Amino acid sequence: MKQYVFTIILTATITFIATWAVWQLSLRFKLYPGIRERDVHTTPTPRLGGVAMFIGIAAAVGVSAANPFFAIMWVPPQTMWAILGAALLIAVIGVIDDLWDLDWMIKLGAQFLAAGIITVVGGLQILSLPLGEMVIVSSWLSIAVTMVAIVVVMNAVNFIDGLDGLVAGVCLIANGVFFAYSFILTRDSGASSYFNLASFIAAVLIGACIGFLPLNWSPAKLFMGDSGALVMGLLMATSAIALTGQMSSAAMDPEEFGRSQLLGAFIPILLPVVVVMLPLLDFGLAVFRRMRAGRSPFAPDRKHLHHRMLDLGHRDRDAVIIFYAWTAVISLAVLLMYVGSREDWPGQYLPGVAFGVVGAAACLVVTLLPSHRAPAAHAPAPDETAPPAASLETR
Repeated sequence: MKQYVFTIILTATITFIATWAVWQLSLRFKLYPGIRERDVHTTPTPRLGGVAMFIGIAAAVGVSAANPFFAIMWVPPQTMWAILGAALLIAVIGVIDDLWDLDWMIKLGAQFLAAGIITVVGGLQILSLPLGEMVIVSSWLSIAVTMVAIVVVMNAVNFIDGLDGLVAGVCLIANGVFFAYSFILTRDSGASSYFNLASFIAAVLIGACIGFLPLNWSPAKLFMGDSGALVMGLLMATSAIALTGQMSSAAMDPEEFGRSQLLGAFIPILLPVVVVMLPLLDFGLAVFRRMRAGRSPFAPDRKHLHHRMLDLGHRDRDAVIIFYAWTAVISLAVLLMYVGSREDWPGQYLPGVAFGVVGAAACLVVTLLPSHRAPAAHAPAPDETAPPAASLETR
């Protein structure tokens, strides 16, 4: 655990320093776009925070290569190099898009290329699913399913990047819960390269979010942009696949795995989904809404969940905190179900279910009770030559 704590602190420190440097350079060289019609923020603000996050992540990966504790992750080394290379590709594409707005087909192609690097070169694939005896026997089917899963999660995380601190905070909570689960599973099941890799990626993402949030919290001085949100989604999907996709079918047999571990066979596919439940929900609704209107599924609009929260009358900070609460309640409820069964708690699953029901009810009440009596009015966009200031972003 000490090594993971060190990784979190190292990543957070480097990310914070890099974030401050990127912010200053962006202001000096005016590396920020103008206000778009769909934007919530009212003054031009730099969107290159993802560069700083990638620097922190890359530094942590580099240090891990010299750390004996993480040596097993580098055997063979191509997995780590593939992950880092894919993240670099997405970061570069994200920066270009943040500055000049790439065509969505180019971005989607780059996303599939990055997913292919991780899947084919890195060897991380969904080989089996904890649904009875389901095993993906075709290598091409395994590659296709894995690539689609990575691209979906990438875009789901990117789609909710619309309010100050929203993505960084949601990903911090989600990766915190996922790290706790992967660490518990590692301890109980015995260390392996895949389990260590999943925990390491989660720890790195936790550190990157901690280091970035101080300058991204409302009023934000810097946005993570596509370069940050897409990389976060890429690595979150990668960590989930590293943990779940390599499990053998024997681990899914209740006779071999035991009752408490049987839940662990289902949670690996359930927990990675629930920790990004809100992004996936927003992504699904957006794709359905746009395709029904005859538009591209990646065509931007102002009907995301966070937009609806603002239209209900919530202040931007309140909306962000409510998103945090939903993420924490859903993911912690599933984690408590697993821990309760593993530790043979009274009622086993009941503590997790009770926590989820009570927490969801409380979140629902807070969501439906706006922080303002009337929907917040959005100020018109000012002159795009105005200097960057505190602001909100939408996608």
